[in-house]
Amino acid sequence: MPGPPFLQAEINAVIARFADVEPTVTTLLGLALDGYGWHPEQGKHTGGALTGKYWAEQVQHAERGLLDFVTFEDSFARTSGGRLDAILTAARVAPTTTHIGLIPTTPATHNEPFHISKSIATLDIVSGGRAGWQVTIADTGDEADAFGRTKVLPLQDLLEEATDSVEVVRRLWDSWEDDAEIRDVATGRFIDRDKLHYVDFEGRFFSVKGPSITPRSPQGQSVVAALARSRPGQAFAAKNADLIFVTPHDGASAAEIPARLHNTAGHRTIKVLADLVVSFGRHDEFHSDAAIFTGQAAELAELIAQWHEWGIDGVRLRPAVNALDIPVVVDELVPLLQAHQGFRAEYESGTLRERLGLPTATNRYARKSA
Repeated sequence: MPGPPFLQAEINAVIARFADVEPTVTTLLGLALDGYGWHPEQGKHTGGALTGKYWAEQVQHAERGLLDFVTFEDSFARTSGGRLDAILTAARVAPTTTHIGLIPTTPATHNEPFHISKSIATLDIVSGGRAGWQVTIADTGDEADAFGRTKVLPLQDLLEEATDSVEVVRRLWDSWEDDAEIRDVATGRFIDRDKLHYVDFEGRFFSVKGPSITPRSPQGQSVVAALARSRPGQAFAAKNADLIFVTPHDGASAAEIPARLHNTAGHRTIKVLADLVVSFGRHDEFHSDAAIFTGQAAELAELIAQWHEWGIDGVRLRPAVNALDIPVVVDELVPLLQAHQGFRAEYESGTLRERLGLPTATNRYARKSA
């Protein structure tokens, strides 16, 4: 669907409102990486997108700006330039960074949750507690064809399958208790088998016994993220995700969507971030599911403050062209957020869950065996 820029009149109104105040809100700030950027002609600004060095440089740049996390886009759909695997790309980047969260995308559709749980847990271990999983669905015929499947499931079935996948992944992450590893050389015991648990999941799409073959990772439960554009997608995200990306196009939706998500989530702690394509100072039109911002960094800082008042916890910025827009985020937007909105001046130690303000993950099986 078309993604019109935010109306300049709305931006001007926000700037006028905040002209004489010093905001003290703290916002979450993430970056969505997809190839050379989100503009359909971003490939003109090449730089080796299919190399580990390129991806490491993009994430290192974001870490220099003290961002909370980056996401790596991925799907099974055909693209003109091809794609690298997002989880493997994040694993390649992990040793080159220290603090920033790493959230690769992988579809629940056409994937086994056992494999997803193992991959994300491994990423969490090698990154020191900075991993997440952005769960998506694969809803096109081309994606089904790639796996030799003859039909695409209806949307509700795909979301039901994704719900089961998230549940299985979370159970597998809990299938090792925190102190299951003994490493007792004298007795030759590496694992306390009483602290490994079968997950025994039986569902319409999966039957998984477990336990995982990967030890419990630093976060216990890595952050589960989801992009929620439609009402069904929002219902899925509110019930299953910790970090939810939404696509408001005006003030009314920016206020209404977070309230609905929190109501659906109930007692679960969630963080709601607005997705926004940023094309600083450039006004060429292109299509996007998210709104497109074409103003300056100062205008965006004020808009973020307004969104925070409406219940949005932060923003995930989609740079139209990485080479042009990431430097503006790091060198112009972040200093403004530091000066006026309490954004960090340096990283503190801790996991991605802690940085996002999510509760410590309690192992469901440890509670039962205690």
